[in-house]
Amino acid sequence: MPQALKRQLGGFDATTVGIGSMIGAGVFVVFSPAAAAAGSLLPLAVGLAAIIAYANAAASAQLAAVHPVSGGTYTYGRRQLGEWPGFLAGWSFITGKLASCAAMALTFGLYAAPGFEKAAGVAAVAALTAVNLLGVTRTAMMTRIIVSLVVPVLAFVIVVAFTQDAHDGGASPAGPTGVLQAAGLMFFAFAGYARIATMGEEVREPERNIPRAIFGALGFTLALYLLLAFGLLRAVGPDMLAESAAPLTEVFTGGQSIPVLAVAIAAALASLGALLALISGIARTTLAMAREGDLPRVLGSVSPRRATPFVAELAIAVVVIALLLGTDVLTVVGFSSFGVLLYYAVANLSALTLRTRPWYAPRALNVLGVVGCLVLAFTLPVQSVLTMTGILLVGLLGRAAVILVRGRGGSA
Repeated sequence: MPQALKRQLGGFDATTVGIGSMIGAGVFVVFSPAAAAAGSLLPLAVGLAAIIAYANAAASAQLAAVHPVSGGTYTYGRRQLGEWPGFLAGWSFITGKLASCAAMALTFGLYAAPGFEKAAGVAAVAALTAVNLLGVTRTAMMTRIIVSLVVPVLAFVIVVAFTQDAHDGGASPAGPTGVLQAAGLMFFAFAGYARIATMGEEVREPERNIPRAIFGALGFTLALYLLLAFGLLRAVGPDMLAESAAPLTEVFTGGQSIPVLAVAIAAALASLGALLALISGIARTTLAMAREGDLPRVLGSVSPRRATPFVAELAIAVVVIALLLGTDVLTVVGFSSFGVLLYYAVANLSALTLRTRPWYAPRALNVLGVVGCLVLAFTLPVQSVLTMTGILLVGLLGRAAVILVRGRGGSA
């Protein structure tokens, strides 16, 4: 019987992990490309992404309460729909989020050590992998510290943005396709609550704490994103926002060095928080897939002392460092969004099969989630759709080949 993980996280810790997973990606990576697509309708794109995120969160919450084990939608898909949908969800999550890890590490390097960003990113991956290896309570504690430092800085940016003189003019509103594409990109920033579900085996009283943590993290982050979207459009304007590599610093006129430095520090810390939770979440899905034989079983090894999937976490660090050396921080946003949207399409399909339904997850919401995820996924930039489709096909064909070889060898 595989070594089980320990239930060490309370509801507050799980909520903090979800918030820390979201704000790193959302605030410092996604607003510029989303503004380029949606223009002055950026808040509408944020709201649309949040509606789909709520549907996905409801599906994840009800499934996690029924199946409180590691693996997230990979496990839910296998148990509710079958092995192939489960594999598609797990493979989509792992491949998309590995790219996200590289993006977060590079974002940290860009803010913390300009000119040496890749070296700093590699160091961050190594250090945070070590933190994860110490145990999930260390991960939650560090994420709580990071969130407590980053959120006040973001609140300061919002206040400054709304007290500046309003920006005159700007880009004309985007059409429906531009808003949908921006919503798909913004969804990248809402996907952090998946980490709560993937750590379901480590949360105390999962039937109560997992739904509360998911909705708490999502609600807090939505409020933050909407305030930032309206504030940045007011103070900076959609054109400058779309072109800026560091949009949150644009609200400070005259190049004030201390506020800009504070934003840079917050960006670096938020990226670390997102990277920390990403590594942990990917490791739990990898663990679940290895237990079922969909990935090499050695990746399912759990440390008896620390109760962590140490082989999976070390393997993830190696892959992320390799990706980091050749990754563009903005390009991978579309790749990750496509993979994660397919992941949640499977989650909503899985939730549709549940007979017992809580008040927050009517069946119609699951249908909305499936349709919304697919629409947003296939309105993303063509390069992202084609690249991720190819990667997913490689995984599916690889699994088919392994099953064929096992069948010929007489294995079950």
